[in-house]
Amino acid sequence: MALPKLNTPTYELVLPSSEEKIKFRPFLVKEEKILMIAMESDDNRQIIEAVKTIVSECTFNEVKVAEIPMFDVEYLFLNIRAKSVGEISQIKLLCQDDGKTYANVEVDLTEVNVKVNQDHTNKIELTDDTGMLMKYPTIDSFKDSGLTTDVNPSNMLEIVASCISQIYAEKGEKVYEAKDQTTKELIEFLEQMNTKQFKDVQHFFENMPKLKHEVQFVNPKTKKKSKVMLQGLNDFFA
Repeated sequence: MALPKLNTPTYELVLPSSEEKIKFRPFLVKEEKILMIAMESDDNRQIIEAVKTIVSECTFNEVKVAEIPMFDVEYLFLNIRAKSVGEISQIKLLCQDDGKTYANVEVDLTEVNVKVNQDHTNKIELTDDTGMLMKYPTIDSFKDSGLTTDVNPSNMLEIVASCISQIYAEKGEKVYEAKDQTTKELIEFLEQMNTKQFKDVQHFFENMPKLKHEVQFVNPKTKKKSKVMLQGLNDFFA
């Protein structure tokens, strides 16, 4: 006789980038095992693949995980994890007043959202007639750095190149689609920029939508309050 099948609840959320309603379910034991093995391996690529698999399976394969912005994947994974393991995440945070004491802090994952700066734009004006249209980094953009969205000197040019959608010149009369160029050609284009132009590019990444949540907590030794901005998946499971 076949064993009974267990019913799994279904939830709904709105994808931050597109405002599309997405249905999802908690991850199952078999999927949690995939994540635990990946975390124990300490292999960034394996962790990324595990997150992609879980988000895809738990959204009934309706979401193209490799194509949506990283902040969408983070938001989805956070909500899947909240419904799977619990809505409260217990983390340790460094107290700001003495810089050495750690406090145990509870974070309600249901209160965490993707924050968008009001002045954010995906259009970068490089000169009077030349500029770029950008797209947001995907989870694969950070495959070498794990569940972090840090753009640093070692990965900067490759990540920026992967996020170019179009380059336009002569006030838009000439348009170059990034998908028609090689990564080498895009990086060479970026390397031509002066300091101010590249700062404008960095500004796009610094102000793009991000998973953020501010927490306040008390130093257990000094009783002084600290305030910390959590950002990206890693911070919510520290």
